[in-house]
Amino acid sequence: MGVCCPILRPWDRTRDSYLDNIPCLSDPVRRSSLFMKLGLVALHLVFIGFLFVCDGEFIEKTKRDPWYMASYLLLFSVTLLQYFVTSGSSPGYVIDAMREVCGTDAIYRNTPTTSIQQHGSRINGSFVINVEGESASSGGGRRTPSSSWGKLVLDLYPPGTSLRNLTCGYCHVEQPPRAKHCHDCDRCVLQFDHHCVWLGTCVGQKNHCKFWWYICEESALCIWTLIMYIDYLTNVAKPWWKNAIIILLLVVLVISMIFVLLLLLFHSYLILTNQSTYELVRRKRIPYMRNIPERVHPFSRGIKRNLHNVCCGNHTLDSLPTAFELEDRARPYTCLDMLKCRCC
Repeated sequence: MGVCCPILRPWDRTRDSYLDNIPCLSDPVRRSSLFMKLGLVALHLVFIGFLFVCDGEFIEKTKRDPWYMASYLLLFSVTLLQYFVTSGSSPGYVIDAMREVCGTDAIYRNTPTTSIQQHGSRINGSFVINVEGESASSGGGRRTPSSSWGKLVLDLYPPGTSLRNLTCGYCHVEQPPRAKHCHDCDRCVLQFDHHCVWLGTCVGQKNHCKFWWYICEESALCIWTLIMYIDYLTNVAKPWWKNAIIILLLVVLVISMIFVLLLLLFHSYLILTNQSTYELVRRKRIPYMRNIPERVHPFSRGIKRNLHNVCCGNHTLDSLPTAFELEDRARPYTCLDMLKCRCC
């Protein structure tokens, strides 16, 4: 190694200096994300390209039934498009939500009014922020917020909570419930689910639906490709090297398909119950989830409303449930509850 290192280091320096001159490759995180995206595209092209190169009957079938291959290429294109749309979407950053509230604050400050409200109020699940004037300092260790965002965040927590305990140590902004700082993105994400290395971005409140559609399309594409490969194996005898390549590709395809299908089922469950991967895995380490029973989903509003919020882009900030709401959700289901569709 001592002999090789002096030879490799100039090459590494030359490579890094070359990549640093390209804006999209200057950041190591963006560079690795771009390489993963290109690798995923290349993997799809290898699977479909092998059939075109090595299977003459597949080409004849394509000419005989052009709609079949056109449908597959359409699904292939839609899946890749959904992949890039999801990877380029914002998961919902706390700093962006704070800027929107501050913009609303500026509008309210320029609007003449005779009444002055000193806190954020919650009406029918939507937030109305009126921040003209300053709140009086209150006791009990609850520090009075000086901004409209601080008022909004504090209103989502139980009385007695201090903003000092809600401030992120990295971004120095107040975090609402379900938000978490991502060390890869170096930002706080609303309703943080996980950081996807394949997408190069976080999955959060605003792009969870896009992520679900991507893995759904990816699952359909893997299943369709598997069917074509099985049909290729059942044809006439082929050279051994072609069979060896097809078996190797089949192993990779089956493993990928199982992983994507399990991921699709898992995130379908999360969406139906209004949970996140972070809350499910780190439930006992999150302060606001620590004392909640395992089978209780504190932020679930029923299956229909959970689906509506995710699919229709109703990105409201979830407040922590009260003790009465937790007690009601912890109540066991009865036959009458099933008839009334309590879970919905």
